[in-house]
Amino acid sequence: MKRPVAIDLFAGCGGMSLGLEAAGFDIAIAVELDPIHTLVHHFNFPYGVSVCKDIAELQAKDLLQALESQGFDPEIDLIAGGPPCQGFSHMGKRQLNDPRNSLVFEYLRMIKAIKPKYFLFENVPGIASGQQKTILAELIAEFESIGYSVQKPVAILNASDYGAPQNRKRLILIGSRLDVNPAIYPEKTHSATNPGESFVFKDQSMATCEEAIGDLIKHHVYIESDQGIDSSKLDYSGFRKSFALQPSGRFNLCHTRTVSHRVYGHIGSNHSEKSSDRFAVTSPGTVEPVSRFFKLSADGQCNTLRAGTSSDKGSHTAPRPINYAIPRCITVREAARLHTFPDWFRFHNTIWHGFREIGNAVIPFLAQSLGCEIIKAMKLNPQEFKTYTLNQQDEKLLSYSMSQALKYWHIPDNVIPKRKRRIRL
Repeated sequence: MKRPVAIDLFAGCGGMSLGLEAAGFDIAIAVELDPIHTLVHHFNFPYGVSVCKDIAELQAKDLLQALESQGFDPEIDLIAGGPPCQGFSHMGKRQLNDPRNSLVFEYLRMIKAIKPKYFLFENVPGIASGQQKTILAELIAEFESIGYSVQKPVAILNASDYGAPQNRKRLILIGSRLDVNPAIYPEKTHSATNPGESFVFKDQSMATCEEAIGDLIKHHVYIESDQGIDSSKLDYSGFRKSFALQPSGRFNLCHTRTVSHRVYGHIGSNHSEKSSDRFAVTSPGTVEPVSRFFKLSADGQCNTLRAGTSSDKGSHTAPRPINYAIPRCITVREAARLHTFPDWFRFHNTIWHGFREIGNAVIPFLAQSLGCEIIKAMKLNPQEFKTYTLNQQDEKLLSYSMSQALKYWHIPDNVIPKRKRRIRL
């Protein structure tokens, strides 16, 4: 059976794209402004069209022409996307006049022009509280005025309720065109009853940090050069089945990527002895008082992984959790596992870009759960979908500098703000 087709706006490295592919969609087009993140998405989803451009300067006809050039059906089943949300975030001062909030309505413009059967809108919970409620209400009213029903009440979903070993909440809007069967929010598949009691719900236990990264902690962290871990020395049993190099578990409907037998991204920071000593005496599940880093608990969930600030805001690194078993911060690959990315999914080779890509991404397990509900509404049988083996990609793309990435996408060098590096005295 032909797989349904999706467009991912504000795609980042591809968390939403990955979850939707795992549900059975093909990602026909991905739109992302950051040239390095677009390269990473292009590396992981080479069968679709990668568009590195500001959505405000993009016309729907451009996307439809790109679809035709790749042989995709012009009728789009789904458009998904999470417009940059800093203007809505509880982490900072929420401002109605934040120019980044205008991207929410650029998303609406694309829905109106392309008219997909369904849409998924993802954002931070802050958009549903305080003064931001007016923007959310206005947005929903606009969706309804162009011929969509929006599932209500609007839900704030926690990825840990859908199998992720991370406590990460996101507001989700599900829109269905009025001439199609409406899609609904997915039911929780994992939950805890009460604090201190067993994590059991529908015979599925809530995923833990140890289940996600327990096999990685046995391997030396690379500091200078990422040599990769021999995948035969990793344990892909139980919960970690989904992370195997061949699509399996939650990712069994994904196309097969041609990758080496080594798992990359197990790179971390070179901590001082003083920092390591502080990390060692910090109790799991608490915050280390000097760095303010959260220390993971083996039988608990990871705190929300964040991206940090972008280049124009000084390139400040977001706090990274401390590993529960070793006195160091987690590696890029450990963060990827805690975010539910499989080991075949690759990130930029630098720690800074890698963590930014993960922190900005939608958790794939959550995206898959959402995508599965839309597949159900379309009355399609995912077991009839075909999967393919994709050609091996050029790994040099994962080490490009910003100037190289700009050149790759034929973008002028002055479009993206330069990264400001802090100098230690």
